[in-house]
Amino acid sequence: MSKKVIHKANTRGHANHGWLDSHHTFSFARYYNPERMNFGLLRVLNDDIVAPGMGFGAHPHDNMEIISIPLSGELAHQDSTGNKKVIKTNDVQIMSAGSGLTHSEFNNSKTDQVNFLQIWVFPKEQDITPRYEQKTFNPADRQNKLQTVVGPEKDAENIWINQDAWFTLGSLKTGFSEDYKLHKTGNGVYAFVLEGEVEIDGEKLSKRDGMGISDTENVSIKASSDAELLLMEIPMR
Repeated sequence: MSKKVIHKANTRGHANHGWLDSHHTFSFARYYNPERMNFGLLRVLNDDIVAPGMGFGAHPHDNMEIISIPLSGELAHQDSTGNKKVIKTNDVQIMSAGSGLTHSEFNNSKTDQVNFLQIWVFPKEQDITPRYEQKTFNPADRQNKLQTVVGPEKDAENIWINQDAWFTLGSLKTGFSEDYKLHKTGNGVYAFVLEGEVEIDGEKLSKRDGMGISDTENVSIKASSDAELLLMEIPMR
């Protein structure tokens, strides 16, 4: 029997700093909920809106896989390994903090806000050499189907994560129906609805709702409206 946990959008933690308006699915910074510390090895899922020209100054990380997915706007990245990049809609960025690095993230626009997902996953191997990767994915490849954008294979078309995890995006039309088959026994799936309405294993979810499912081999997906969906398959321990 599968296990489910549902996090409705309006139950997320919220912090508005003026320059940053952030919603936290899991405990983060001043938002602390002992029942929302993580889903398996998925530690952070932040829905961040950054004001024009503003951002996060240089700060350190270690031993964490940090994924950024822009939903609108552009984000400028700089880190201590020498990377200086801009990520845009349809890009996915990953940074393996490994043995330690510093980085900064700023809105690349002086006029428009940027909305992006900041996601942290505990790593498989500790203290690896810090690394950075980003890739632009063709949105046509997720029209009414599921497009893998993050995975554990270094030579695949998706970007590589130091973990037995897979991230999948879908731009789904009303009536779309498919079963997602998990890649690895013991993993779970956390579904996050970016837009529209979706049924996940019979549970109705709306924009920015999240749902974690574990102890299962398949997850059923049905689009109740045109929808944008992110699936994160994650080891549970």
